[in-house]
Amino acid sequence: MNQILSVEQQNIKKGKHTKKADNSTSVSTQTIMKFFAIVIIIFGMCIIGTGSYSMYQQSQMSIAQTKPTINTEESLETETVTVKVEHTKKLSKFIYYWNDEQPTELQCFEKKRFEQAITIPTGTNTLNVTVTDIKGQETKYQKTYTLAGDITIEFAVEGNNLKLTADGKEELSYLTYRWDEEEEEKVDINDTSIEQKIEIPKGLHKLTVVVVDKNNQTETKTQEVNGVTKPKVEVTTDGGDNFIINATDEQGLEKVEFIINEDEKYMLNLDGRKELQYAYPLHDGENRLEIKVYNINNISETSKVLVNK
Repeated sequence: MNQILSVEQQNIKKGKHTKKADNSTSVSTQTIMKFFAIVIIIFGMCIIGTGSYSMYQQSQMSIAQTKPTINTEESLETETVTVKVEHTKKLSKFIYYWNDEQPTELQCFEKKRFEQAITIPTGTNTLNVTVTDIKGQETKYQKTYTLAGDITIEFAVEGNNLKLTADGKEELSYLTYRWDEEEEEKVDINDTSIEQKIEIPKGLHKLTVVVVDKNNQTETKTQEVNGVTKPKVEVTTDGGDNFIINATDEQGLEKVEFIINEDEKYMLNLDGRKELQYAYPLHDGENRLEIKVYNINNISETSKVLVNK
């Protein structure tokens, strides 16, 4: 009997011990699950936060990078083009000019909308517009307009001269021209058209031309012109076996091309140097030389010589 009781008591003790182990395992599992749940929640919050910040940054960059928008309305009745500017931010300045004329700058007084009517000159002319906001973002606009008038004036550069061409529906009486603020020069026309060559002074200058027809209708055109000079070239010999090319230019030489007896062709790159002295061997007998020198403005001068050796 004692043995039986002893065994039962041991079994009872063992059963109690087993139940405690099961409870401990259950508590550990719940703790781990709670831990992972908290980690997942924190991880999700990090992802949401990072995504929200990224979206905020992108939206801020999008706002920062927006530029002014430009629309235009052309009126043939008033011979004007109206430039309309709209923006999400305040505007700073409005700049416009025709062709290569001096730009006109207008202040926008930090408005988000700005409008400016610009008179279209007769002939074919290109309008350039630049609009800038207070953050420095800018939008450029360019368009060519053609407006037929009673008088048209065109300019073309030919070497050191500017060729002025004027045409009128009616007979043209005269034209005047001046460089910068100098005195005007007058040229009588008494015809419906004229071509006049005007020597360009050295450097950057503004030319103003006014043409008047018999009905006293006038047309004015201005143009900035950069006057350049031709390079100078001289070909000599050293009295013996070589011919010598001497070339100079005030702004710089670009290249020299020379041909011997029409079949031997050579070129020298000069990269803007202002002076050149270059010797090259003469052939026995007749040497027909053609030397062409270019300056950095692509203006050229040619020299042709015949040398016998």
